[in-house]
Amino acid sequence: MSTLSPTNQPEYFRRYIELVREDQLQDAFIQQSEEIKILLPSISEQKSMFSYAENKWTLKEVLQHLIDSERVFTYRAMCFSRNEKVVLPSFDENEYAKMSNANRRTWESLCAEFIAVRKSTLFLYDSFSQEMLELFGHAVNNKISVKELGFLIVGHFSHHQSIIEQRYL
Repeated sequence: MSTLSPTNQPEYFRRYIELVREDQLQDAFIQQSEEIKILLPSISEQKSMFSYAENKWTLKEVLQHLIDSERVFTYRAMCFSRNEKVVLPSFDENEYAKMSNANRRTWESLCAEFIAVRKSTLFLYDSFSQEMLELFGHAVNNKISVKELGFLIVGHFSHHQSIIEQRYL
C-alpha cells in the first residue's frame, strides 16, 4: 500500500491510492504494466461485450472509462506540474460512458488505445522532476499533488482490474 499521507487526498481518491502496493510510483507503473500485458489480451471480442448485471457497463465500456479517466487525471497532473492555479472541473463518468461509443468499437482497438494512453502517461511522469511531483493543484475543490495523481492512476486501474476479475471473467 502506498505510504502517501492520507490527509492530502479526498476520501474517494484515497480508496484508489490505498490499493497501490508499491511505495515508489515508477515501480507501481512497471508492475502494473506487466499485469496489463496479461489481462487485456486474455479477453475475447465476444467477452468484451459482457455486462455482469443490467445497467452495468460492458467490458468495452469499462476499458473506455479507464482510458477517459487516465486522460483526465494526466491532464490534471500536467496542469498542476506547470503550477496551474485554476480549479479544474469534474467529469461525469456515466455521461462519458454513455457518449463514448465503446460498444461499437473492437476490443483490439480499445486495448491499443489504452496502451497508447498509458505509454503517454509514462512519458509524462518520466518528464517530471521531484519538485514537480510535489506540486499541488485543485480539481473540483480537492487539493491533490502530481505524485498523488500518479498513484491514483495506478490504483484506479487496480480497482477496475479487481472488478473485471471478480465479476466479468
